[in-house]
Amino acid sequence: MSLWVDKYRPCSLGRLDYHKELVQCGDFPHLLVYGPSGAGKKTRIMCILRELYGVGVEKLRIEHQTITVSISLVQCGDFPHLLVYGPSGAGKKTRIMCILRELYGVGVEKLRIEHQTITLFMYIYILCLYICVFTIIFVLHSDAGNSDRVVIQEMLKTVAQSQQLETNSQRDFKVVLLTEVDKLTKDAQHALRRTMEKYMSTCRLILCCNSTSKVIPPIRSRCLAVRVPAPSIEDICHVLSSVCKKEGLTLPPQLAHRLAEKSCRNLRKALLMCEACRVQQYPFTADQEVPETDWEVYLRETANAIVSQQTPQRLLEVRGRLYELLTHCIPPEIIMKGLLSELLHNCDGQLKGEVAQMAAYYEHRLQLGSKAIYHLEAFVAKFMALYKKFMEDGLEGMMF
Repeated sequence: MSLWVDKYRPCSLGRLDYHKELVQCGDFPHLLVYGPSGAGKKTRIMCILRELYGVGVEKLRIEHQTITVSISLVQCGDFPHLLVYGPSGAGKKTRIMCILRELYGVGVEKLRIEHQTITLFMYIYILCLYICVFTIIFVLHSDAGNSDRVVIQEMLKTVAQSQQLETNSQRDFKVVLLTEVDKLTKDAQHALRRTMEKYMSTCRLILCCNSTSKVIPPIRSRCLAVRVPAPSIEDICHVLSSVCKKEGLTLPPQLAHRLAEKSCRNLRKALLMCEACRVQQYPFTADQEVPETDWEVYLRETANAIVSQQTPQRLLEVRGRLYELLTHCIPPEIIMKGLLSELLHNCDGQLKGEVAQMAAYYEHRLQLGSKAIYHLEAFVAKFMALYKKFMEDGLEGMMF
C-alpha cells in the first residue's frame, strides 16, 4: 500500500491542482522576438499581452496556440535544458514527470533501478540510477563529496555517448534529470556546464534544485528557468480535501486549514501529516491534535536545553543531540534553520537581530565546509556565550 503523497501524485499536466499557469504563458523571462517583416511578430506579442491582462474567448484561443507551438518545438527536437527550482514540497518533481509523460507517454513510469560503481583515487562511489526507456533519473550519492566533479563528468559522458535504449523513439536525444544541483560543488557545476555544451546534440538536462542562488551563472544562462513557488494555504486545503474525498474520508475544513498552516506550505508534508492523522484517529474532528515528526520535537527540546543552561557540559550534550540528528539524515541546513526559529522564540527583542546575523554567518560557513557538526556546534557555542552575557548584564542592571 503506497502513501497518499505518492498514490495521488498528478500524472499529467491537465490534472495539476495548482500553479497551472506555469504550463501556459504566465511566468516568462525577457523576450527577444525576431523574424522577417510581415511574419507576425507584433501580432504574437499583443497576443501574449492580451493573454496576461485580458479576458474572453481570445484567451482560450491563445492558450491553445501557445501549447501547440510548445509541442511543435519539442517534436522538432528544439528542447532546451531546464532549471526547475522552488522550495521543498512545492511539486517540482511532480511537474517534471508530468512534462516527461507528455513528451514520451506512459513509458517514463517503467523504471528499473541500477547501481553503477565508479572507482576514483582508490575510492569507490556507488550511484543509484533510475532508468527508463527514454529518461535517466540520476541522483548523486552524498559520499562523492568533493570528488563530485569527476563523478558528474564520467556519469554524463557514459549516458550521452551510449545509444538510445529505444530505437523507435521519436526523440533523438536522452533526457537526464539531475536533482539537488545546488548542493554540487563549484568545480562540479563548472564540469556540468562544459558537459552540457559538449553533448547538447544527444542529451538534454533537467536540473532540479531548491534555490538558484547556489547555482553558478553559466549554468543558469544555459537553461530555461522554471520557478515552482510553494502552494498557498488554500491550494493545500483543496488538495487535502480532494485526496480525502478519493479515499472516502470526510476532512473538516478547520483541520485541513491547521494541517496546511503546520506544514509551512509544504504539500508533501501536509499529505503525510493528514495520513498520520487518519492512522491516529478517524472520524476526524476539527480540534484533533496534529502529530509532529519526531525530529522536530527533538530539535525543539534541543533548543530549550540551550536556553535553559549555558555550560561546557550542556554544550557537550547538545553536540551529541546534533550528531543524533545528522546520523538520522536530517540535513544540516534544516537543523540550522530549525534551531534559529526555536531560539528566536526564546530571545529578547534586542538579541534577535544579532542572533539572526550570527546564524547567517555560520550557515554560510556550513556551505563552504565539509563537516557540518563543526559549524553547528560553533553556532550553539556562540549563542550560549551571547545569551549568557545578556542575562548576566540584565541581572546586574536589576541589582543596581
